[in-house]
Amino acid sequence: MKEKVIAIFDVGKTNKKILLFDYDLNILSETEERFPEITDDDGFECDDIEKIEKWIHESILNLVHSDKYDLTGVNFATYGATLAYLDKEGKRITPIYNYLKPIDDKIPEKIYRGHGGQDEFCRRTASPALGMLNSGMQALWLKYTKPEVFKKVINILHFPQYLSYLLTKKIYSEHTSIGCHTALWDFDNMKYHHWVEEEGLNLPAPVDVSTLNEVFIDGRKIHVGIGIHDSSSSLAPYFTSSTGKFLLISTGTWCINMNPFSTEKLTAEQLDHDCLCYMSITKQPVKSSRLFLGHLHEEAISRINDHFRTSADYYKGVKPDLKLIEICRKKCNEKRFYFENQPYSRDLKLKNDFFVFKSFEEAYHQLMIELSELTVEAIDLVIPADNDIENIYITGGFSNNPLFLKFISDAYSMNNVFTSEIFNATALGAALVILNSLNQSKKPVLNLGLNKC
Repeated sequence: MKEKVIAIFDVGKTNKKILLFDYDLNILSETEERFPEITDDDGFECDDIEKIEKWIHESILNLVHSDKYDLTGVNFATYGATLAYLDKEGKRITPIYNYLKPIDDKIPEKIYRGHGGQDEFCRRTASPALGMLNSGMQALWLKYTKPEVFKKVINILHFPQYLSYLLTKKIYSEHTSIGCHTALWDFDNMKYHHWVEEEGLNLPAPVDVSTLNEVFIDGRKIHVGIGIHDSSSSLAPYFTSSTGKFLLISTGTWCINMNPFSTEKLTAEQLDHDCLCYMSITKQPVKSSRLFLGHLHEEAISRINDHFRTSADYYKGVKPDLKLIEICRKKCNEKRFYFENQPYSRDLKLKNDFFVFKSFEEAYHQLMIELSELTVEAIDLVIPADNDIENIYITGGFSNNPLFLKFISDAYSMNNVFTSEIFNATALGAALVILNSLNQSKKPVLNLGLNKC
């Protein structure tokens, strides 16, 4: 007898995965693809959406005809800040534009001026002014820079919902995609900000993230979810299985610090320091801060390797050395080596004189001291004065970095600091939100993979 499975398409900027879960949410299969970027109609790098579309269709057909698995459900978890534009025939009419694409500042300024100024607008939408990373500004950019194209737009979908649309042909929106620094959602009134209607953006009313649609593919009935934003998806397992209030530090290219239990509204100062709100699967604001941790680490490691002529992954063998930590603190006790000394520094210095260090290990200890300080600054932005957080969970790539774990656990010695090894937490969350709709009798107990630091 074939085993019933849920297929999750976990679409990141770099890696695209398909994971198969059984109804106890165990991973039965995982495959990964990488598609080289192409350029859009302006010559800027973007995802090759046609290859992604083909990959999804072919993968679903293979699963439908599998001799081993009985495919019953499909869902999608993707990066945010990305839109698809559909014409009257329901066809995509533009590339999937990259959220790093530059935008003329005059475009968002038009909206800021008409709605209380930048600080008030950003506070109300819980979205720092991030250019195209505010997906609402992407739609505005299309309207004012490509008006002939925009005239053809009938529906606008966020990326998770567009991938679901490929199978269902249904138009949806949901709160986790709208709520992630899009500049579209009015967090004061918990509805679309009224600039959306003023500018003629046709966005669907949000529905519950666990919504399912039945589709028939080669005669087989499949239940298809409407997709979920990856950061909110990675948080979902902790809501289900954590005891007590917690803060999640999700590390990788970005370090995203999420506090689902803060009821304080964002301040202008917090927004200036890259704080924002995501939306949880229960439609609650999740106060968060961001740091380009993995990117900064990668850039600095490249410089250290060039100087000491070490291999790219040499740093992985470096263990905490108390003597080196003391040496680094004495050498750089008054100013940082890699970053400027002011609070909330985010940029590496243009040049570094690595001759001040005797070894790679010493240089790397100093790097991790500084990156951990920046991380603590970012975390503190989302911890209120009446902090009652009990547990801090560290996930992702830096949960395997012993120096990072030491410095973070030292900084929060009054909390329970854990690493949490939920492999593929994003995909797990996407499966979790539709499992109850598929089979209400299944209430899996999730293993958060906790190890206390």
